[in-house]
Amino acid sequence: MTRHARNCTAGAVYTYHEKKKDAQASGYGTNAQRLGKDSVKNFDCCSLSLQPCRIPVITKDGYLFDKEVILEYIISKKNEHSRKLKEYERLKRKEEDENTQKRASEVEKKVASFLKSENNIVSKPIDGFKQEPSTSSISNMAEGRDKVLPSFWVPSQTPHSGQSKLEKPDSTIYCPISGKPLKVKDLMDVKFTPVNDPDNKKSIHARENRYMCAVTHDILSNSIPCAVLKPTGDVVTLECVEKIIKKDWIHPLTNKKIAEKDIIVMQRGGTGYALTNEKLEGKLERPALRA
Repeated sequence: MTRHARNCTAGAVYTYHEKKKDAQASGYGTNAQRLGKDSVKNFDCCSLSLQPCRIPVITKDGYLFDKEVILEYIISKKNEHSRKLKEYERLKRKEEDENTQKRASEVEKKVASFLKSENNIVSKPIDGFKQEPSTSSISNMAEGRDKVLPSFWVPSQTPHSGQSKLEKPDSTIYCPISGKPLKVKDLMDVKFTPVNDPDNKKSIHARENRYMCAVTHDILSNSIPCAVLKPTGDVVTLECVEKIIKKDWIHPLTNKKIAEKDIIVMQRGGTGYALTNEKLEGKLERPALRA
């Protein structure tokens, strides 16, 4: 008997491979796919533009940006806040005017009610045996009630159409990657050490091996964890930090004392084969098959 392997149709068991293959063809179920190397940002690329940084800067959390791109992002967020603040002030003035008019109308209603009650004071004897014709109506449309009844077809007249409470826009600018507050003064310059290869005539961004550790001269890549020394901005490997810098807590290039806060671990991507600190598996939720 020949072996049909995964394409066997004579088995009584609905195998996992057949289920996955049918789900892929039918458009139902959850799709999971491993991201390849081309789908991961390089360690020296901007986290916003995904292009090699011309003037690299880094945040306190270790996210790398191009200085021009991140400054443009901050300016756009400030302009957006100014626009929202103007809109908030306009709506605030409108709300205050509406409240003033509402209070004035309430005062007018109270005055009218008082005058009406004063005019209804009895000034002549009442004949208790004489019945006056009743003109009251039980209709919902009488006495102008048709204009105050809620309408479920008009959005402004629905029972729960009250305006939401106005909130002043937040002026804080957040990092687009970490979501934490971001300030221009927190951006620190980064200095990559290029690989000295006189035989390679390509541009620095077109090379496969572009930068190296400023101390050990090891080639930097996505698979090698790196750190930035805050006093000078030099990029070194974490292995250099653990074995050389943390031994005496002295900057190997300037021979000055440094502390733990002066070492910023760079947030990196990863390769298609090894998981680092990023999720390299993409999932797509689709309708589930039901019996």
